[in-house]
Amino acid sequence: MKPTLSSRNDSQPTVEKIGGTSMTNFEAVYTNIISTPSLQGHTGGRIFVVSAYGGITDKLLEHKKTGQPGVFAFFAGSTSENSWRDALVSLKTDMLAINAELFSCAESLGRANTFICTRIVEAENCLSNLQLICQHGHFDLQNHLATVREMLASIGEAHSAWNMAELLRLRDVNARFVDLTGWDDEKHLDLDERIRYCFADVDIANEVPIVTGYAHSIHGLMNTFDRGYSEMTFSRIAVQLEVKEAIIHKEFHLSSADPKIVGAANAVPIGRTNYDVADQLANLGMEAIHPRAAKGLRQKSIPLRVKNTFDPEHGGTLITGEYISSHPRVEIIGGCNGVYAVEVFDQDMVGNLSEYECTIIGVIKRYRAQTVAKDINANTITHYLKTNLKTVKRINRILREEFPDAEINMKKVSVVSAMGSDMQVPGILADAVTALAKKGISVLAMHQSMRQVDMQFIIEEGDYDEAILALHQKLIEVHDHGSAICLAV
Repeated sequence: MKPTLSSRNDSQPTVEKIGGTSMTNFEAVYTNIISTPSLQGHTGGRIFVVSAYGGITDKLLEHKKTGQPGVFAFFAGSTSENSWRDALVSLKTDMLAINAELFSCAESLGRANTFICTRIVEAENCLSNLQLICQHGHFDLQNHLATVREMLASIGEAHSAWNMAELLRLRDVNARFVDLTGWDDEKHLDLDERIRYCFADVDIANEVPIVTGYAHSIHGLMNTFDRGYSEMTFSRIAVQLEVKEAIIHKEFHLSSADPKIVGAANAVPIGRTNYDVADQLANLGMEAIHPRAAKGLRQKSIPLRVKNTFDPEHGGTLITGEYISSHPRVEIIGGCNGVYAVEVFDQDMVGNLSEYECTIIGVIKRYRAQTVAKDINANTITHYLKTNLKTVKRINRILREEFPDAEINMKKVSVVSAMGSDMQVPGILADAVTALAKKGISVLAMHQSMRQVDMQFIIEEGDYDEAILALHQKLIEVHDHGSAICLAV
């Protein structure tokens, strides 16, 4: 029998993930998460999984939004040996600057600098040796890039986790650095085995484990989860250690819409929702948690709570598998701007849709673009892709080679979505379309599944903010959200 919220006991630990932006503000983390007044000084039974400091993973790999190259991108794609070395020197300077801001004690600062400098030097030696070996015709650098990416990513989480453990010990918290990166470990384990191995001698009741968000796995995390690897680590720790609750600390509430668009007074914390809605958010790039990470929590009936680091006494939003709102309604309006619609029209597609779709999906997967939504009719398939212009141009070029007689069009659009744990409200689709029409917004395409947890509207790129505002006013602001917020406490 699966445990329920009420059947979980207080002796079980919690696992808590702290995001990179929050990590950058250690005083806020200490005051609002570690020693928040409501805990009355109790720190035992809490496991903290930490992300790299804000911006560091971008410099190690590539910028998540702009694609600006970091150490990995320079190493993987540059013909100049000095480009990645220069990026590594710049990264080291930034990491040491973070250390200098955090540690006022010269002795602790020295230890912190020694730790991260050792990792950087070892990484540089590894990359230099690999580059030298791959000059030989029998070795291909491309075969090793996935491993290089994992190695470099691990440096960011090791830096922040080591620092946090040291800073907490300076404040008399019995913190312990738990390194899942496998940096000096000769054992090649899968993710669950590594977690069990590294926690085998940790006294969770009396120690506060500070755990790297990156975990080395024999199968590799980044091939599947890429930059979402820390959420998978967090999830598997929750499952393997059978925690009573998984908590994610972000720099904002999981709200009914972006406060910058609808106004801070109108955007409210959701309070309660379910994993179905969390999956829809992830699909739009607004993820509370990666869907594959949520799967483990959902299967083990582990509730997930999303809290605001800077509003520590608020209960945040509680996400469970079984939750359905007390009455059908929309809980959140979200979306993504700058989506590329790639439309393939071919008269020969009639009766052969599956063959065309298989080829199109293969091309999209090859270039690692994310499909947010898609349309299919008798002779047209349109994928709405969340990616950059360079990638979508490559996809277009390959599709034209695959389907020389097809008409292939590309257009930049936006996707807005209304989501909720139960949206079985008669006429809700008509209400949403009417609200958009009143603002002069044309709907280019729309989707509503039988599962009744979301509606998606494809609109012109420039109408994004106005569409979010219109749907929020019509579908969210008409409800009293106080009861949902109370349920999260």
